Amino acid sequence: MGKNNLGAETIMIPREEIAIETKKIDVYYGSNKAISNASLAFPRFKISALIGASGSGKSTFLRSLNRMNDGIATVKGEIMYRSTNINSVKVNVYQVRKHIGMVFQRPNPFARSIRNNITFALKEHGIHGEDELNKRVEESLRAAALWDEVKDSLDKSALSLSGGQAQRLCIARSIALKPDILLLDEPASALDPVSTSKIETTLRELKKKYTIIIVTHNMQQASRLSDYTAFFHMGKVVEYGQTNNIFTSPRANITEKYISGNFG
Repeated sequence: MGKNNLGAETIMIPREEIAIETKKIDVYYGSNKAISNASLAFPRFKISALIGASGSGKSTFLRSLNRMNDGIATVKGEIMYRSTNINSVKVNVYQVRKHIGMVFQRPNPFARSIRNNITFALKEHGIHGEDELNKRVEESLRAAALWDEVKDSLDKSALSLSGGQAQRLCIARSIALKPDILLLDEPASALDPVSTSKIETTLRELKKKYTIIIVTHNMQQASRLSDYTAFFHMGKVVEYGQTNNIFTSPRANITEKYISGNFG
């Protein structure tokens, strides 16, 4: 059978335990439909990459997974997490974001100390014991491969960090709450190659404990970092499967054209 352009025939369902799944997700900005019928299942303790040209809908889809589109866009369909549709109006959005953390494209540390960048959210969620706070600070910074670089300057401003360090601090800040899932929207796009490499190494370690879903425009990054890849085009999921299969034998012609650099 030759390649096709029908997304419904190119969506694979992973056999592993599923961490989060979307069912027929549509996203509207006003009357403009940005995402159409996106149904994807993301396996636990794996890295899944969302790829596609600018404006394809991948970041909009990612932001829907922890309700970051609330108040910005209308999201229809189901987002199933722990047998609960977290897209329901009855669901506590703040609890959702505790379990599903997010790191944005550009590092956005708070104008606080490195320590307070991490403890701020912990205190907001009722964690106040000094020993527990100190433990979480060290654990999260170690997990983000930043502890050795900042352990002697925890009370210095986070704004003094380099771009790569600041992004790893943002990762540490997110995982300090011990989420199940970590969403990252092009976390290395503003970083130099050395910092990008450190971020990728960090993510490979983090997937031992977290399910990671990452938007990236970098095809090399997607191919070397992710276990699964979803290709978005014009608001639709064209193809989804194991990364090696997507990059070596895509089933849709349009996927092959994008990966080979013939458009996008």
